[in-house]
Amino acid sequence: MGANNGKQYGSEGKGSSSISSDVSSSTDHTPTQAQKNVATSEDSDLSMRTLSTPSPALICPPNLPGFQNGRGSSTSSSSVTGETVAMVHSPPPTRLTHPLIRLASRPPKEQASIERLPDHAMVQIFSFLPTNQLCRCARVCRRWYNLAWDPRLWRTIRLTGETVNVDRALKVLTRRLCQDTPNVCLMLETVSVSGCRRLTDRGLYTIAQRCPELRRLEVSGCYNISNEAVFDVVSLCPNLEHLDVSGCSKVTCISLTREASIKLSPLHGKQISIRYLDMTDCFVLEDEGLHTIAAHCTQLTHLYLRRCVRLTDEGLRYLMIYCTSIKELSVSDCRFVSDFGLREIAKLESRLRYLSIAHCGRVTDVGIRYVAKYCGKLRYLNARGCEGITDHGVEYLAKNCAKLKSLDIGKCPLVSDTGLECLALNCFNLKRLSLKSCESITGQGLQIVAANCFDLQMLNVQDCEVSVEALRFVKRHCKRCVIEHTNPAFF
Repeated sequence: MGANNGKQYGSEGKGSSSISSDVSSSTDHTPTQAQKNVATSEDSDLSMRTLSTPSPALICPPNLPGFQNGRGSSTSSSSVTGETVAMVHSPPPTRLTHPLIRLASRPPKEQASIERLPDHAMVQIFSFLPTNQLCRCARVCRRWYNLAWDPRLWRTIRLTGETVNVDRALKVLTRRLCQDTPNVCLMLETVSVSGCRRLTDRGLYTIAQRCPELRRLEVSGCYNISNEAVFDVVSLCPNLEHLDVSGCSKVTCISLTREASIKLSPLHGKQISIRYLDMTDCFVLEDEGLHTIAAHCTQLTHLYLRRCVRLTDEGLRYLMIYCTSIKELSVSDCRFVSDFGLREIAKLESRLRYLSIAHCGRVTDVGIRYVAKYCGKLRYLNARGCEGITDHGVEYLAKNCAKLKSLDIGKCPLVSDTGLECLALNCFNLKRLSLKSCESITGQGLQIVAANCFDLQMLNVQDCEVSVEALRFVKRHCKRCVIEHTNPAFF
């Protein structure tokens, strides 16, 4: 069907159906039969609609012109409200009270046709479709083809699937989007191909060459891409602000290509406009790579380095020299980060709102004191698994970060009811609290928290020795609180 439609397009649609076919087959491995237009059998002009019945069924009343001796002509009709209405026999009743029965047949209900929708409504509907389905819609008819390729629908390309030939799909899509503006896709701002494991450097080169207005790129889990391809993207897409390369194990840093660095003027420097960078599970990232990232991406506000196991305090020192605007930072599972690293992080002061140091086993109360002292506007802290944190660290945190809303100190066996009491008396806005596997926590500490933190919405006390009465007390005082527990007697 796609091939037939392509012939109808003439010069405009020549080869277009094959493009849509290629993309839909590249982005979806279900059979790509073209969707049939539901309006093909209902396109008759409503203004010419008439109601007609076979002549033997026609019968006219005596006062109509066509009635003679109780018999009417076979073509008689009466115009009612501008429509042709036929007089027909109804099925004979059991007892016929009158030999002639006049019934005006109602016009059949017209089925709603999607073709009656205006163009702007169709475009709005198409805007909710994923990329592969949008390509299929372009194969239905000429009108749908023109609407499906409306530039407003192509601000985002989103492809999924481990077996998708992403390189080919990106080449075909960007080539079609470049028809009105040769060689560049000026409307395309977001490309998301997370989980597409067949993506290679070739696909990223296509994006870099044809998408100069790109602002968001997500290639999470695409482990075949390398540094060189990422360098090309950040060098040729100057507006790129959001970059997710989590799980890309070959990516070791973010930088400009040498050619791009030479072309930049001294006034511009060698900076990249990225503000959001996720390098979770980039196992080979080291301090030197983080130094390069910090030197080029000085506008970073969100940085996630989870499970970058080779990073140390030295890398964090480089980061704080160049990136002074960071609001969210995660170094979870970076086992070499210690209190010295937290001292560097504390230099962010009131700008820091989110910090995750989960399972950083070298962090103690000393590091927590640094963060609490200088980062007074901290809203979120994840310190799960930092076994060196005690009640003293929690107390200092509670007194200096009174606006704290979320705290995870699970698997910190040295935190007890004393720390919870200080937390409850200072952090009234606390909404989420995780105490999972805190062996020193009892029901008394939970009751103090519930009596003071009325806005609590989530409480995790799994693997804690807490009584049913204490859990019921929490539920009574914090109506909206969801309690995660392992006590079978409480439900």
